[in-house]
Amino acid sequence: MQDRHQLEALDRLFDHFNAAGVDHLVISGDLSSNADQGDWRIVKEKLAAHGLYHWEKSTVIAGNHDVINLEEEMRFYNALNPLPLLRKRAFDRKLTDFSLFFQELITGEEGGSKAFPFVKIINFPSVRIAITALNSVYPWYPAENPLGARGLITSGQLRALSLEHVLASLRECFVIGLCHHAYRVYGTDSLIDQAFDWTMELKNREEFLVAMKVIKAKLVLHGHFHRFQSYSVDGITFINGGSFRYSPQRYSELLIGREGDFEQKFITLP
Repeated sequence: MQDRHQLEALDRLFDHFNAAGVDHLVISGDLSSNADQGDWRIVKEKLAAHGLYHWEKSTVIAGNHDVINLEEEMRFYNALNPLPLLRKRAFDRKLTDFSLFFQELITGEEGGSKAFPFVKIINFPSVRIAITALNSVYPWYPAENPLGARGLITSGQLRALSLEHVLASLRECFVIGLCHHAYRVYGTDSLIDQAFDWTMELKNREEFLVAMKVIKAKLVLHGHFHRFQSYSVDGITFINGGSFRYSPQRYSELLIGREGDFEQKFITLP
């Protein structure tokens, strides 16, 4: 994100959002490529400069590249071979750092504690939208997650969405699920594709799908797999927002009607 051309492209994209009257921006993770907090700061400052750094204007979640520096993990592991529990604690601290850094976009407050899962309900004139955000980033382990790209949504997060007071708050809303990892990567019979799927997969995707059905989500937004695509699974539409790094002029637009209907398309700036 330090590249001048990318920064100019980000300004152009945010200018376009304001000119087009975009109501809400969702960033589904990977603001950095190597867990660099300097990249988080750049995104935060750009959002603020364009009037988008407000709870009701933007939502941000962490991606694996935001909290896992693969080179550092492998070097540290080979040097010290720390116990899994210690590695988990270090990972949790990084995720907490991210959550605190962008806390204003999660709770609308400065400071606080880590907040996954969180539910953000926004009342627009024609529709009430609920964004239910979960963390799907899973710690790096040499055998189980060698590239740091596999995902897992903890059972505690999934159970939290099924609590009665949470379900009650969602009943009059258009519900959108949000996580970083894709439900579907390739999903083909090709051995090469299957190997790639394993390194990128959301390990408990079926449990996640059940949770989305429980909260009656109509859409799920995600990133991770750098492809602009939409697909349907058991009546739920999944939208992959692609990659700003590789296609900085492209984004996913979502229009939601007052009757719960919606239209999604990918926009490419001229």
